[in-house]
Amino acid sequence: MGFKDIFKKSFIQGFTRYDATPENIIVVFLIASVFALYIFFAYRLLTRRTFYSKSFNIALPALVLITAGVILTIQSSVVISLGMVGALSIVRFRTAIKDPMDLVFLFWAISTGIICGAGLAQISCVLAFILTVALFVLDRLPVAKAPKILMVSGNSYELEKSIMALVQKYCKTFAVKSRALSNGKINLVVEIRASDDSALLQEVAALENVVSSTILAHDGEVTY
Repeated sequence: MGFKDIFKKSFIQGFTRYDATPENIIVVFLIASVFALYIFFAYRLLTRRTFYSKSFNIALPALVLITAGVILTIQSSVVISLGMVGALSIVRFRTAIKDPMDLVFLFWAISTGIICGAGLAQISCVLAFILTVALFVLDRLPVAKAPKILMVSGNSYELEKSIMALVQKYCKTFAVKSRALSNGKINLVVEIRASDDSALLQEVAALENVVSSTILAHDGEVTY
């Protein structure tokens, strides 16, 4: 046996330190399952209801278990780990991420699977606690108030001046988003941040030639 054979044997054996007994494997998957369920319920409670996806939420616990299994397999042999890296490198994911929070939970699930597979469950516990508190606090932090949309339809072009006068009365900031004129009728859409939505809507509806007036709220992005 030459020096190269000894070096290769020692190098490969250096990556086979994990005791992959059935008991250890079962314990790892049980711990990973607990954290997977925790991530499942955390996503359901913390995510925006508008963008909630049940299939994505179910995929998160599965991703934790799959990643833990991959890490357990990689620890058994460096040859298998290199082969698995090559196999996973050809996988392409084309699912669009609708909400940035989905990306946070996706990396959380993958990281938890890696940590549990490596036998460091205490790190997963600390990570889950800190991340949950951070997401809960930041989600309820009043950073900015989303604007609302005022939609008015009327039978006279002259209505715009009266409507904008009322908007200036109740709003410090506003922006006209759409203005449509057709056959003597007007459709006006204004982005507003009103001090009193109800009073503004009542005064707009009381204007002469106003056919309909609506204020819509949305959970979209907040711009400054």
